[in-house]
This record gives sequence, C-alpha cells and structure tokens, in this order.
Amino acid sequence: MALFPHRSTEEKALSDYIHNVFGFRPKNVALFQVAFTHKSKSDAYVGNYHISNERMEYLGDAVLGAAVADYLFRTYPTQSEGFLTEMRSKIVSRSSLNKLSQKLGFVDYIKFNAEKKSIGAFKSLGGNVFEALMGAIYLDRGFDFAKHIIIDRIIRIHIDVEQLQQTETNFKSKLLEWAQKSKKKKNIEFRLLDETMANNKKLFHVQVFINGKPFAEAIDLSIKRAEQTAAEKTLDILPKNVSLQHEPS
Repeated sequence: MALFPHRSTEEKALSDYIHNVFGFRPKNVALFQVAFTHKSKSDAYVGNYHISNERMEYLGDAVLGAAVADYLFRTYPTQSEGFLTEMRSKIVSRSSLNKLSQKLGFVDYIKFNAEKKSIGAFKSLGGNVFEALMGAIYLDRGFDFAKHIIIDRIIRIHIDVEQLQQTETNFKSKLLEWAQKSKKKKNIEFRLLDETMANNKKLFHVQVFINGKPFAEAIDLSIKRAEQTAAEKTLDILPKNVSLQHEPS
C-alpha cells in the first residue's frame, strides 16, 4: 500500500525537482515524499508510527556528517583533527543547512500544517528537511552515491569552504549573550541527559533549559559539540517562540 496514494502528479513534480537540483531521478520517490513531510502535515501511519521526516532526519544527519568528514579528511591532509572537526560542524550547522534549503528552493515542496507551523517557521524546517533528504538519498541509492551527491552537487557547488573558515560559530556564547542582554533575567542551563555507547564510542545527550523550560537537544561524541548544536537549535527556535519573543527585553 502506497504511503501517499493518488499523488502521481506530485510524484512526477518531485522527481523532476530532484533531477534538476541533484542530477538524478529517485528509484523510490516515496522516500523523498517522506523526507519533505513534516509531522504536522503527515496523515499516513504504519502501525502506531506517524509517517514524517523525523526518523529520516536522524539517518541523514549521520550520512551527511560522514560524507563531509571524508571530504575534509581528503581535502586537507595536513590539517589537525581540531580543524577538521570545526569545519565539519560549520558545514553541517543548522544555519548552513537552512540557507542551503532556501537556496535550493525546498519551500515549494515541504509539506506542513500551516495552522501548526507558520510560513515564517520555514527557516527552521529547511535544515531538518535537508538532513532528511540526505537520508532518503542514502536509502534510495546507498552511501557511496549519497556521498557523491553531498560532495559534488552540494559542497563543491554551493558551499564556500574558505569563507566558512572565517565564520564565527560559537552558538553557546551567542545564547549566553542573548540571556545576559535581556532585562528580564534568564537562566541558561545545559543539562547532560544521558551517556550511551555506540560502536565503542561514547555519545553525550545534552539539552538546553531556559529558566527551567526545556528547549533544543543534541547528541554528539563530545559534550562541547553537543552543547554547541543544542545552543544553535535553540537560537533558531527563540525568535518564533511566542512566550519568549513577546516578553519584555
């Protein structure tokens, strides 16, 4: 049974879009429909699972990170581990992926419920869809093909790596500065929620709390990187959060 029945016209339009932007046609276009579907819009279920791009976003994040790491490792053979880690973080950062999604025209294909997500919230949806799309490519064609698309059709065409080297990405400092500048006191806390093992490596699960209220969370191989990612995601949320946006500054 198709996840998205009676959508042959939409399937063709999405297939044409993928071909125009990335240079190939999906074998299974339904994967890409899922990648562009936010949970607020999806009306399809498998058992009790709500079909949306959340799980695919998780997969795509790993695929994207691995492909970018491989590219940087080969492109900068004399650079330190610290440089490679920082550059990977900048390339796959939420702000970078949001800008890419806007540049590539994702807004015309993302499906979400406008009653639950305003048009102004597209900026936050774009980066998530970008990661989900990488997951869809991986599932459709495999890792080597996905890596080729990420390197040759995204990084080399749309990302200025030299410019990124000059970009400041200390999102934790930016979040703390935002809290300090506010006249109404805000307490920022980075809580370590969990530590797990995966492939013999420790993963740190961190979440941001503002005045005790939970905000974005992230998982990474180091607490520092997890805090940076969680801070970046929180900064992306803040302008759209009514309770914080309209309180006195």
